Amino acid sequence: MNIVKWTVIPAVIGLALVSQGCLATKKNVQQQIQPVQTQVNQVQKQAAENKQAIGDLDRQVASVDEKAVEAGKRAQEAAEAAQRASEAAAHANDTANQAGQRADAAKASADQVNAKLGNLDSYQLQNTQKVYFALGKSNLTKDEEAKLDQTIQSLAGYKYYVIEVEGFTDHSGAKEYNLALSQRRADAVLRYLTLHDVPLRKVHVVGVGSEDPKAVNKTRADRKENRRVDLRVYSLDLAAKN
Repeated sequence: MNIVKWTVIPAVIGLALVSQGCLATKKNVQQQIQPVQTQVNQVQKQAAENKQAIGDLDRQVASVDEKAVEAGKRAQEAAEAAQRASEAAAHANDTANQAGQRADAAKASADQVNAKLGNLDSYQLQNTQKVYFALGKSNLTKDEEAKLDQTIQSLAGYKYYVIEVEGFTDHSGAKEYNLALSQRRADAVLRYLTLHDVPLRKVHVVGVGSEDPKAVNKTRADRKENRRVDLRVYSLDLAAKN
């Protein structure tokens, strides 16, 4: 009995000590693990927060990228529009310069011509023609039209010219009647010239009547001589000095 008692007691005590040792060891381990677990938890929490922040940042970056792409597109469109506007402005400037140059050239030419035209002494008599009419008539005969055709052909040799057309009558009839008749005769010559491509602006017409006879009107030949239109062609002598 005593032998068993002393044998069991040490065993129980040993088991108790072993049990206490195990409990102490587990407690120590837990004490050591607890700070690590706390740090792990904090790291995981921080990682989750960082992941959330990264996600937010990614979305912000994506939004910024979209805005940057849109801004770049608008900037490109603006640059293209500015380029087109610049090209249009350059073209308009070139056109204006060309128009200015043409205007200057035209003005210089006009000034030169006007200077010549303004000096009537520079016009020289080149051709004269007498066109005759029947008594009391103002219509042209074929022979007189042939004379005018010759005069019209001669105009091709002149660049600048003017034509004077002066109508006359003899003393037969009243003064007022003769004046109107002389004008009709001059107008008949004018009409023929303009219908054959002579510019109207180059022809100056006047009816004189019987006031300025070339002959004295005493004979039939004199009266025939006075029933006429005088036509004179003057051309501009560009070599003449003002």
